[in-house]
Amino acid sequence: MNVFEIDIQNDTEIIVDAALLRGAAVAALTHQQIAPPGTMVIVLTDDAAVQTLNLTYRGEDKPTDVLSFADGDAPFPGAAPHLGDLIIALPYATRQAERLGNALSAELQLLTVHGTLHLLGHDHGNAAEKATMWQAQAEILDALGCHVTLSHA
Repeated sequence: MNVFEIDIQNDTEIIVDAALLRGAAVAALTHQQIAPPGTMVIVLTDDAAVQTLNLTYRGEDKPTDVLSFADGDAPFPGAAPHLGDLIIALPYATRQAERLGNALSAELQLLTVHGTLHLLGHDHGNAAEKATMWQAQAEILDALGCHVTLSHA
């Protein structure tokens, strides 16, 4: 196996182009020079599920757009490393896209790229980290032809 396997799980009734999300994740991995093989999961779910995870793992009792859970270990000997899981609150993302004037597809590409960069160790806790992450994010989105207004700018 010399590819990235990206599993998309949609727990909502909103129809999403899974190939678009896979493409955004692969673009981020490629930009960051991560060589296959590797696996990751992208879960599209509701605000309540994300709020529960956000409280449990970050101590924040509110929904958010995307959560990243990095892994990096192979699930069993000889298996490809599991890079981690992205959890996207689809209703939250939909409202955010509408508020910012973004197409939902573009917003989901942004959240996938942003979350994938977090899986790879990027953060935006200080100005230097944010500048590095935002530059990588902008380069990846530009390569995808994805133009969005950022909510975290």
